[in-house]
Amino acid sequence: MTRRWESATEELWGLLGGDASATASVTFTLRPADILPSRLPVATMARAAIAVCALAAAELAALRTGGPLPAVEVDDGAVAAAFTSERLLRVDGAAPIGFAPHSGFWPAADGWVRTHANYPHHRDRLLTALGLPAGTGPDGLATALRGLPAAAVQERAYAAGALAVAVRDAAASEATDRGPLLETGRLPGPPAAPRVFGPLPAGVVLPAHGVRVLDLTRTIAGPIATRTLALLGADVLRVDHPALPDEAAHLDSGFGKRSTRLDLDSPPDRAVFDDLLATADVLVTGYRPGALDRFGLTADHLARRHPGLVIGRLSAWGRHGRWADRRGFDSLVQAATGIAVTESRSPGRPGALPCQGLDHATGYLLAAAVLRALTARSTAGGTRTASLSLAATARWLTEDLVERREGGTGAGTGAGAETGAGEMADGATVDGDVVGAAAGGDVAGGSVFDPAPWLTEVDAVAGRMTYAVPAVRFAGGPVNWATPPGRWGADAPVWLPRDAPGDTPARPLA
Repeated sequence: MTRRWESATEELWGLLGGDASATASVTFTLRPADILPSRLPVATMARAAIAVCALAAAELAALRTGGPLPAVEVDDGAVAAAFTSERLLRVDGAAPIGFAPHSGFWPAADGWVRTHANYPHHRDRLLTALGLPAGTGPDGLATALRGLPAAAVQERAYAAGALAVAVRDAAASEATDRGPLLETGRLPGPPAAPRVFGPLPAGVVLPAHGVRVLDLTRTIAGPIATRTLALLGADVLRVDHPALPDEAAHLDSGFGKRSTRLDLDSPPDRAVFDDLLATADVLVTGYRPGALDRFGLTADHLARRHPGLVIGRLSAWGRHGRWADRRGFDSLVQAATGIAVTESRSPGRPGALPCQGLDHATGYLLAAAVLRALTARSTAGGTRTASLSLAATARWLTEDLVERREGGTGAGTGAGAETGAGEMADGATVDGDVVGAAAGGDVAGGSVFDPAPWLTEVDAVAGRMTYAVPAVRFAGGPVNWATPPGRWGADAPVWLPRDAPGDTPARPLA
């Protein structure tokens, strides 16, 4: 089943400043299975985020080729596989990514808390915050948490730089970002003339060919955005601190990119970084607001020093709420904004979305915003910025999209409609992993989604990789990344020549 209209896509495209008529080029292919089954309209969110990202890529492709706007196809199967890519990934048959033993939901004295301790330094800070000795295992952590109020755990963790939140319903949440879903704009500063890139190479259309992207993001959301830019031909160089490895996540989000390590507190490394930034087209950051200010990476400073730069920023809690200066991850935002309560499948126990949906949706929206900014810069110049947060995406999902579904503004009630496939009335999830199918109004009676048609394999330095193919597609564009992930942090901190042959090919789908 196909259709050409979805109001959530039109809403997002409007927020991105796109020409409303362009959405007519998008076709949705709906699958007769429950993709991303949830009580919330997760499937609608996922389709719309992928659709506007692909449309922004097609728009830039049309600008650079001088041709018409390419057709965009959004396939439910590819969307579901893309939104669960880190869970579907296999290296030599094994799953390299998962939650650590100290991460998860835990009973507290008066409710539940959600912890995130996937990184060793976050685990150590959590134990310290609770007065537990180093090396305390999950059982000891559980015992300590049962004796403390959830809010006390949350505030102790925050004070120690650890990550734990009290599970709240939406009405009691303190974490909501009341700012807009997407903030874009042109920054004041020195004039920046339109920056037009040269012609695209023959063959597969790579609209971001020649674009240099400096990637200061970690985990899922930011790396998803930059992985998408790499798919579209950008030279993406990820920069991490040498003491903060992220190897497992890089296996999923490192396709098409290069990865290097620099300590910005070290003068020699800082000089290298400044040289990279001087010729970058795009800077993407994924840290708390203000966390990078001491390095001169505020938007105003960047606009003065690097006119014409496109600046993409994302954070967990946003720039407007009470929690702006707190660390966070998708699972914590779900717990703190009412999603975990809504998604509960067992009496008294919190639940989760069937994917890290806030991460993925925010990542694709950030990529779309960067692509639209590159298009605008090519014609009107200027230094441009786009800011998003997981908390704002959570509010869009739990308020705006729910209101649209309940208000009947979707396109019918069949499979894939905004009241249909992927949004279930009943079912089961445990910490986001689907363990039971649900009848959410789909044509096939609640059949379980099979991702196999949207998986492929490649040999990489890490081993034989099975992974989800890109869901962002337009006619004539790439269907896969040019390269698999290399070793985390192993690349030289240099840009490739803008016409480097390694930048241009798109490896055919296996």
